[in-house]
Amino acid sequence: MEALNDPNAMDAMVARAQHAFSACDDAAQLANVKARFLGRDGELTALMKGLSALKGEARSHAGKALNAAKQSIENAWKAQERALMNQALAAQLEAESIDISLPGRALEAGGLHPITLAIARIETIFRSIGFDVADGPEIEDDFYNFTALNTPLDHPARSMHDTFYIEGGLLLRTHTSPMQIRYARQHKPPIRVIAPGKTYRVDSDATHSPMFHQFEGLWLDEDISFADLKTVYSLFLRQFFERDDIDVRFRPSYFPFTEPSAEIDMRFASGPLKDRWLEVSGSGQVHPQVVRNVGLDPEHYIGFAFGSGVERLAMLRYAVSDLRLFFENDLRFLAQFNR
Repeated sequence: MEALNDPNAMDAMVARAQHAFSACDDAAQLANVKARFLGRDGELTALMKGLSALKGEARSHAGKALNAAKQSIENAWKAQERALMNQALAAQLEAESIDISLPGRALEAGGLHPITLAIARIETIFRSIGFDVADGPEIEDDFYNFTALNTPLDHPARSMHDTFYIEGGLLLRTHTSPMQIRYARQHKPPIRVIAPGKTYRVDSDATHSPMFHQFEGLWLDEDISFADLKTVYSLFLRQFFERDDIDVRFRPSYFPFTEPSAEIDMRFASGPLKDRWLEVSGSGQVHPQVVRNVGLDPEHYIGFAFGSGVERLAMLRYAVSDLRLFFENDLRFLAQFNR
């Protein structure tokens, strides 16, 4: 314990500690040096343990010298710790620095959703041939959604397996045909209207969604025939797809609100879907009871109606294979329609 009585030895130890701390490049080295001088087995700690062997004034002088040495060593450790922290912060700031003189990152232009684009196209086409566009409530009552459209009480469409019912005897509309009824009851013939909008049914897979879009068309007047229906819908398909090589056929079917009824199929004469018949709409001559339900005499007024799925047409127009892509909001998918 001769160092306890030798001021020069104490100063030499402090100098060694200060030099060792200043040579540290990282926190691990700094911790090792601290342990070497201030740890349980460190040089300074060993000297402090030797104080018990001294007596009287010698012990007092040695204690003061050790405390001063400890303070100097701790100051050197803390100073180097701060220096390393400042170096790390400076390196981080340098790595994350931004050159404000560089031009900014341009924001990509947004665009309309493909379903919105398809509905706008449908509306434009039908407006060009004299049809109005109607809108109405998505929450309907039984009369407009079923009864006014001549749907029997035991028809499967009324089942809770197909229809979303809510409190108060109301339901989420299963088609946009209720708007045809509302519009026809408020206007006088000739009535030419389409009703695009959201509809709801209990269904969900790659080609069906519990919420989807339809547009229903109605033309009521005197002397309207199936020939008018075929002309109007064939014209619509050719303009919607911007192609003349489209064949259209009508297959007999059944709908409670039309009689006779038909499914409308189409096929392209070229391309990936060449010669493949695709169902695109239900249609038919408006049932006499439906004509009565809108306040007209079926002996004088006749007409046709049709209903098509917007997603179905959009999938064909934009070559989309999975209906769910329209609703997932993947910007990589949606960006294709911004052009």
